[in-house]
Amino acid sequence: MRNILIITLIVLLLALVSAFVVSASGAWNKDWRTASRESSGIAPDPARTPEAVVQLYAARAFNWRGIFGVHTWIATKEPEASAYVVYQVVGWRLYRGLPVVVVQEDIPDRLWFDSRPKIMADLRGAAAERAIPGIRAAARSYPYPNSYRLWPGPNSNTFTAYVARHVPELAAALPSNAVGKDYLDEGQFVARTPSGTGWQFSLYGLLGAAVGIQEGVEINLLGLVFGLDVARPALKLPLVDRIGVSRDLAEE
Repeated sequence: MRNILIITLIVLLLALVSAFVVSASGAWNKDWRTASRESSGIAPDPARTPEAVVQLYAARAFNWRGIFGVHTWIATKEPEASAYVVYQVVGWRLYRGLPVVVVQEDIPDRLWFDSRPKIMADLRGAAAERAIPGIRAAARSYPYPNSYRLWPGPNSNTFTAYVARHVPELAAALPSNAVGKDYLDEGQFVARTPSGTGWQFSLYGLLGAAVGIQEGVEINLLGLVFGLDVARPALKLPLVDRIGVSRDLAEE
């Protein structure tokens, strides 16, 4: 019992420290009407990139939600195409009686209401061409098109993780603060990790564990993910994501 109490206190302390770091960064108290949705300039220009492109992005969620996690989405460009198609889930569409899944031509690397995105996966050429049909099919088969719940899911990260599991070419490990990524299909408790390089157990996104080449080792406690990334050495923490080598491909 004493050990359990100590572990619980350590978890709460790490969560509080993470919350302080993120809130100090200005991730909250924003106005969506004035927040920027401009391109971050990290996606390849389609006019100068004839090959196919697939990228998976993550950016701090809007306003106070950004203290706790990120919003993720996928952008694709067919060979010779002049524009990108963006795949994502937008929760507030439910208020209009619309499906939460959005698939449309758009700027792929928009700031998510002032938050600069990171690139979590980047495919080019033949690899991207092979992935695009799978992404399209997975978006259509997503099991929660009319459901959205900020915590523990299903939400935007549930959608991106679902697509990634069905498109092994992505090999994408989502950030540890992508709350909802571990929310599996209804009645499913064991699945491949989003990267397809390991396995995970998850109890409705509230309790679980994962082991994968890309994910490393992760423990999920009430949606808070702690872990260790071996492939790109880093300590994985809730709210702040990781301390160590970055997984942001835009920095490479």
